[in-house]
Amino acid sequence: MSSKLTRRDFLKFGGLSMASLAFSPLAPSLGGFDDSDIVRVATASVSVYREPSDKSVITGTWYRDDLVHVYGQVTAEEPTYNPVWYRVWGGYMHRARLQRVKILYNIPLDLIPEGERRLVDVSVPFTQPYRYTKTYGWQVLNPRLYYGSVHWVDQIVDGPDGTPYYRIFDELTGMYYAPAIHLRPIPHEEITPISPELSWEDKHIEVNLTTQVLTAYEKGSTVFQTNISSGLPNARRNPKEISTKTPEGKFNVQEKMPSKHMGNGNLLADADGYELPGVPWTCFFTDVGHAFHGTYWHENFGSPMSHGCINMRTEEARWIFRWALPPHSTQELNTEYYFRGYGTSVEIHY
Repeated sequence: MSSKLTRRDFLKFGGLSMASLAFSPLAPSLGGFDDSDIVRVATASVSVYREPSDKSVITGTWYRDDLVHVYGQVTAEEPTYNPVWYRVWGGYMHRARLQRVKILYNIPLDLIPEGERRLVDVSVPFTQPYRYTKTYGWQVLNPRLYYGSVHWVDQIVDGPDGTPYYRIFDELTGMYYAPAIHLRPIPHEEITPISPELSWEDKHIEVNLTTQVLTAYEKGSTVFQTNISSGLPNARRNPKEISTKTPEGKFNVQEKMPSKHMGNGNLLADADGYELPGVPWTCFFTDVGHAFHGTYWHENFGSPMSHGCINMRTEEARWIFRWALPPHSTQELNTEYYFRGYGTSVEIHY
């Protein structure tokens, strides 16, 4: 049997080696490594096609959390709502279930004052959370924390490897820990309010479920527009569950949370369970939990994908969070987990 490695084998082994380096708390130098075109597989598996079409021959498969180098992208004829394909080794991958990521290390904070907390986001493709108890010591938790997810941290401790870890506060599961080097403290200038001088009557959000487009207005003029992913019409598993269809009607933003754990709060769930810790920049507009929020598990905007919420690109959801009422301040973000009040009006229609 030949011992020669193919280019594909090299990339697979190389990807594993790069990942082990990237997530080492010792943060070794990657030299000239360029992570500007890396994607993470955000679902169970994604196929590689010989041509940018799902009717083409499948040449390979990558699996959840594999990191794949992108050599370029093309715009194909299909699917029309999301026609972008990435050129990778062996062919093309559609971007729907891929997440663009980076590998950025951070200098840990020296101190988090008692009684305060800081917002951080994950700045590597994924990082491993841990739980600590006196009985069992350090235990690995699932799911992983993914690039772009946002979390509250309130303490700095020595982790299982002796390096700084932040203690994360999760409103569903309590406290757990992750390497500080993988969590970026979010600068206040990134979350300051946008046009705070405008009144409630001056701002309005419209969502067209037919075109999958969100538009934000100030005094009747468009100031922001993007494509979104609304709820899947028929995705609930049984009739007792809440419909996954995004509701139509007129609403108001009721509560803003920069970080929200969506799911059942089971940090021992497997990768396919509905557990989404650190969902970023959440703006709730119904009493039963429909919200605008950032998304780190797909790039398929323009098509319904959610359990009823309005999925947005994370940076765009942050814009809505900063812009929409009820108001917030950067000082309050050090002490408050949410902001409630009668906020910006929302209209959702077909």
